[in-house]
Amino acid sequence: MVSYSRHILFWWYDRRFTYRFVYHYYCTIYFVYRHTLGTIADRFGRKGGLLLNNVFVLIAVVLECVAKPAASYEMIAAGRFFIGINSGLNAGLTPMYLAEISPVNLRGAVGTVYQLVITISIFIAQVLGLEYILGGNKWPVLLAMTVVPALFQVFTLPLCPETPKYLLLSRGKEVEAQRALAWLRGSVAVSDEMNEMRAEFEAVKMVPKVTMKELFTNSALRIPLIIALTMMMAQQLSGINAIMYFSTQIFTDAHLKPDDAQYATLGMGGLNVFMTVVSLILVEKAGRKTLLLVGFAGMTIDVFVLIFTMVYSKESQFARYMCIVLILIFIILFASGPGSIPWFLVGELFNQSARPMATSLAVMVNWAANFTVGLGFPLIKDAIGPYVFVIFVVCLALSTVFIYKKVPETKNKTIEEIAAMFRQQSYQ
Repeated sequence: MVSYSRHILFWWYDRRFTYRFVYHYYCTIYFVYRHTLGTIADRFGRKGGLLLNNVFVLIAVVLECVAKPAASYEMIAAGRFFIGINSGLNAGLTPMYLAEISPVNLRGAVGTVYQLVITISIFIAQVLGLEYILGGNKWPVLLAMTVVPALFQVFTLPLCPETPKYLLLSRGKEVEAQRALAWLRGSVAVSDEMNEMRAEFEAVKMVPKVTMKELFTNSALRIPLIIALTMMMAQQLSGINAIMYFSTQIFTDAHLKPDDAQYATLGMGGLNVFMTVVSLILVEKAGRKTLLLVGFAGMTIDVFVLIFTMVYSKESQFARYMCIVLILIFIILFASGPGSIPWFLVGELFNQSARPMATSLAVMVNWAANFTVGLGFPLIKDAIGPYVFVIFVVCLALSTVFIYKKVPETKNKTIEEIAAMFRQQSYQ
């Protein structure tokens, strides 16, 4: 029985990569769907919620590290369940925290930092996951590394203040909000921002707390909600995670040697980090809508050409290397805007009363699409080969049209100005 369980354990990790993500994404979708994200953000605050969330990391690490000596694949499943809860909450609370502490002129750049840290984490995981580092039989050590960023946050986040907007608009603590804002700006000259928050506070007091039903029935909220959910779905259905999860397999299918395929994947991760840094600079210069349009339109063309190069990679060495070039171009286009903007765009489209609930829905849609791609891509790829990317071409093309017609430019606009714009649209 022990040997059978151990066989299943290694099969789980070494044979069917896709199923590592089933529990991770399913529990995230379910957890966020139950409105837990919005409840935690309102009750404990953005900072408090992030701190409490680290409990799930500790539970997950213990379960995943004990799984191998206990020869229990059920422990891996349980560990993925808890790390999925942590990921779902982090995906909502972190962009919310960053959006609320940022000055208007740097809101996009600060929001992009969230995606930058994700790309750095992916790259580090790719390096550590190499066979001769922490891959193969050393995977429990690799999974235990999850506790490092959690401990770092536990020791450093208490040094940071809660967001001024949460303190004032949700708790009515004006003195504490002003103190937090002065700490964040490094100056006591924060009267203009405090006046803006006071005006928003007075407006929020006159409006009852936004419910799930109101998000869909109030046209002034429904329009930005549709934009936020569509952009979250478009980000995942672009094919980025199909390429990130299965990049080594894609390169191998393009008839590269296994070592070349692995190093090409590492190069892709490094390029992802570099371009996200570039995006951090561009987002406040070019604007959100411009970067989204360039990114999605460029990815549409790129993936369309990639289909042909993969089809002819068996006969042509040029086509094989073009696959690498096109995937690297895809990463450049994705990281330049589509990778980061949807995450902080949600915080820009909604005021304080609607932001937690809207963020809950947006995170749910993002991870649901992520789950669908992670589970469905290998199955469809096995059935139709490279032509699976036709699905992504269609999604990318539709996303480009949607961005051009519906997504507003939010650069250098206050939350009240953006809300007024949607109220005007709802009456037209």
